[in-house]
Amino acid sequence: MSGLHEECGVFGIIDNQRPLLSEDVYYGLFALQHRGQESCGMAVSRDGRIDCHKGMGLVGEVFSSEVLQLLHGHIAVGHVRYSTSGGSVYQNAQPLVTHYEKGTFAIAHNGNLTNTEALRKRLGKGGAIFQTDVDSEVLAYLIAGNRIHSESLEDAVVISMKELKGAYALLLMSKEKLIAARDRFGFKPLCIGKTENGYVFASESCALDSVGATFLRDVLPGEVVVCDADGLRSLPRTEEVTCSRCVFEYIYFARPDSVIDGISVYESRIRAGKLLARQHPVDADVVIGVPESGMDAASGYSIESGIPMVRGFVKNNYIGRTFIKPNHDSRKASVAIKLNPIRAAVFGKRVVMIDDSIVRGTTIARIVGMLKSVGALEVHVRVSAPPFLFPCYYGTDVPSGEHLIAKHMTTEQIAEHIGADTLGYLEEQSLKEMLGLDNKTYCDACFSGNYKDGTADGLDNDSCC
Repeated sequence: MSGLHEECGVFGIIDNQRPLLSEDVYYGLFALQHRGQESCGMAVSRDGRIDCHKGMGLVGEVFSSEVLQLLHGHIAVGHVRYSTSGGSVYQNAQPLVTHYEKGTFAIAHNGNLTNTEALRKRLGKGGAIFQTDVDSEVLAYLIAGNRIHSESLEDAVVISMKELKGAYALLLMSKEKLIAARDRFGFKPLCIGKTENGYVFASESCALDSVGATFLRDVLPGEVVVCDADGLRSLPRTEEVTCSRCVFEYIYFARPDSVIDGISVYESRIRAGKLLARQHPVDADVVIGVPESGMDAASGYSIESGIPMVRGFVKNNYIGRTFIKPNHDSRKASVAIKLNPIRAAVFGKRVVMIDDSIVRGTTIARIVGMLKSVGALEVHVRVSAPPFLFPCYYGTDVPSGEHLIAKHMTTEQIAEHIGADTLGYLEEQSLKEMLGLDNKTYCDACFSGNYKDGTADGLDNDSCC
C-alpha cells in the first residue's frame, strides 16, 4: 500500500517445437501483473514476420482467447507496464516493433535510462523520428543503427550497451532469435528458465513457475544471452560490472514466491520484520500487515516479538486500472474500498501495523485513521524500509525530494502527521542483513543518495520505461 510502482515486467520464450506460445506468454504476464497494470502487449515471430497485439489495461482485459489463437509463432515476448512521466497512452505500450534496413525486431524493456535525452537528440540529428516518449524507443533506434555496421543483432546490442547509462533488463526478438541483456549494475532482475524444448526469460522466477519452466540462473549484470535454433549461449562481457540489485525488489516490488539473484524475496521480508521487532519493540496486543508486501514482514515481527499476528484488513483484489477516481473526495474513498479494517481483529487492541514504505504519508494516514475509527486503542506503525530521502532514477516511481515526507519531517513529526502513536523505520545499515548478504551488492540510492553509476548529478532525463 505504499503507492509506489515498478515500471515494467518482461517475459520471453523460444521453442522451435511449438508454434503457439501465446498462452505461455499470457500466463507469464499474469504472474508479472503486479509489476505494471496500465498496459500490456505481446509480439510473436511467425513465418518470417513479427505480429504484435497490445493495449491499455490488465492482461485479462487486453488478451482474449480469440486473440491468443491468432498469435502464432515459435518465439514470443511480452510486457506489462506502469508509467511515471512517460505517459499512460497506447503509443507507449510495449513491445515496440521496429522495422529497419536489416529487418524487424521487437523490444521489451524494464528500467530507466538516465541519458535518454542526450541519445534522443543525437539520434534525431541522424534522422530518427520518434513515435513515443519512452526511452525504450531510443533503445530500439540505437540498436537498429548499430546493427547496420555489425555482423549480428547481438553484436549491435553489445555495442549499444556501451553507450547506455541507467537501468535496463531487456528482451529483443528478431525473426530467428531471442536476446536478453541486463545493465552492468544488474539494477533490474532478469532470469532464465528451461522448458522441455526451449528457454524462457522473465523479470521474476515466479513467471517461470507459471509456465512449468525450470529455473536455470539469473542473467548476470552486463551479460547478453542469445537463444536461437542452436540453443543458448552467452556473449563475453566487455565492461567492468558491479552488482547493484535494487533493494526495493525485496522490500516491495517482487512477488514473495520469487527468488532474485539467489535471494528469496519471502525470506528477506521475514528478516525485515524480525529486524524491526529488535530495533523498534513496543508493548502491543496484535501485529497486522498492510497487504500485500507488509504481510510477510508482519509475520517476521510477530515471530521475533512473540506478539500474535492477526489479519487486520480485507483487500479488494478486483479493482483494476478502470476504477475511476474523478475528484479528491472519491480518491480518499478509494482507500477504504481497496482496503478495509476488520473491526473484530483490532477493536480495543494495541496494534502494531507493518507497511513497506511511507512516501508522501497520505495513504498511510488514512489507513491509521481507519484502524482507530473501528476501535484500535493504539496504532504503532513499523516500516520495513528506511525513510525515502532521495528520488530514484533507475525505473522506480520514487518522486523528487519535495514530495518525500521524510525529507521534510522528523520521525516523530511524521508519526504525529499520520496519526500513529509511534513510528519506526528499518535501519539503513541493516539492509545487508535483511538480504542475507556479506557484501553491499545492492542499490539503496533512494535511502542513501548513493547513486551507483554516478549519473544522478548530471541527469538529463527521469522518464519511465
